[in-house]
Amino acid sequence: MTDIPIRRALLSVSDKTGLAELGKALAAKGVELVSTGGTAKALRDAGLQVRDVSDLTGFPEMMDGRVKTLHPKVHGGLLGVRDNPEHAAAMDAHDIGAIDLVVVNLYPFAETVTRGADRDEVIENIDIGGPSMVRSAAKNHAFVAIVTDPGDYELVTKGATSLEERKRLAAKAYALTAQYDATIASWFAFADQGQLFPGKVSIPVRLEKELRYGENPHQKAALYLPAGPAARGIAQAEQVQGKELSYNNYNDADAALELVSEFRDGPPTVVIVKHANPCGVATGETLLEAYKAAFGCDTVSAFGGIIACNRPLDGPTAEAITDIFTEVVVAPDADDAARAAFARKKNLRLLLSGELPDPKRLALLLKSIAGGMLLQSRDNGVIVDGELKVVTKREPTLQELADCRFAWTVAKHVKSNAIVYAKDGATAGIGAGQMNRLESARIAAWKAKDAAEKAGWPAPRTIGSAVASDAFFPFADGLLAAVEAGATAVIQPGGSIRDEEVIAAADEAGLAMVFTGMRHFRH
Repeated sequence: MTDIPIRRALLSVSDKTGLAELGKALAAKGVELVSTGGTAKALRDAGLQVRDVSDLTGFPEMMDGRVKTLHPKVHGGLLGVRDNPEHAAAMDAHDIGAIDLVVVNLYPFAETVTRGADRDEVIENIDIGGPSMVRSAAKNHAFVAIVTDPGDYELVTKGATSLEERKRLAAKAYALTAQYDATIASWFAFADQGQLFPGKVSIPVRLEKELRYGENPHQKAALYLPAGPAARGIAQAEQVQGKELSYNNYNDADAALELVSEFRDGPPTVVIVKHANPCGVATGETLLEAYKAAFGCDTVSAFGGIIACNRPLDGPTAEAITDIFTEVVVAPDADDAARAAFARKKNLRLLLSGELPDPKRLALLLKSIAGGMLLQSRDNGVIVDGELKVVTKREPTLQELADCRFAWTVAKHVKSNAIVYAKDGATAGIGAGQMNRLESARIAAWKAKDAAEKAGWPAPRTIGSAVASDAFFPFADGLLAAVEAGATAVIQPGGSIRDEEVIAAADEAGLAMVFTGMRHFRH
């Protein structure tokens, strides 16, 4: 099929970017411009002749503009199959002129929701006529071009379109209306109706960029961003320097940011992550102090890791970080000295997140499984001191309680089975991802001993530490491994049928133990 000339174009846009230039280019090719409301005014203000849709339809715009393009003379002109004799006869009989080009972008629904408009205004920004024209034009792309993105205006300024161009534009148009409807459906279900799991779920996202590869080089990957309102996170962070982020970089940096955000209202805190698991976390009087304590927990795993801070980065901390190879550093901001220090490491990625995300925020997590999807609410559970239940004869000291809470917060972000030893606001040893809790406890203790030997400390930091378990101890053996490592306090959910046996073992060892009543599995 040869190129089809554009003789009549219907333009109705909310975003007026490039509209005047497009109108002038089309008019120069002899195209008749048909338009509505504000779009028609903008074209006339640019000195162009415009035919009102009401003149085309013989029917006035009404109901505050809700009814203007929903008319047979519009949709007949879009849907008529030009080489079908019956369609052509119907168009002639009813004086329906063909429309060869539609230029539409939709009412700004997502933007209206994002700025906190009231419900009535949100509803008024649900576009009806626009999507209807988009779908009609896209369906009849054999004859009609549909442009929904100002970035595509140049394609039609030559005054004609090819079938391949129209097919690409139609695909893009249906993606737009699908995303637009998904955004509206999500707002109705979650924000307006307060449903957690609606009967049908659509995820409105848009492609941000393709990545070099996925988790492994033979896999493909891409980054998508929410099309509607969403909390800022690692996907929106500003990359100041360094190589392009990989799939694994995004995944690990997200894990680091999520954990450090738990401390966004706390003292200076540094998190070091490797393969989506924290390998060192610490708080301190300064970021530098916190970094050194976090690094000391596991100096081996920190190599090639991801570092996140809850405070803007300063020069001394940045200098210390550059002493070893680090893949990504995430912080709310960085001063000039920190930027200068990192600039000497060209491959290091520096991401500035701005405000840290709220760890208590509501969100849904989606996981693909063979033949379906799993959807769950985000783990935003937190515990407060008044909810902790002391189950041993000895109560924890204030310092032990503080270390328990710190270890518990970190354990929430460690892959199960998770065991975390902590002392004086720093992790002493972390055991992650084992098939049984006893092995996690032993690995965490071994790592603490290894860290002490490397640092030349007189004893591992598990001596006098608190230990957190992300789920209950099913047997006393895991707890006894913590006792052997030197822990003096334990925090765990409780709820095992052998709780009494575990409590008795804790009492015999002189431990203080508290139950949270909340589990933090992370798989």
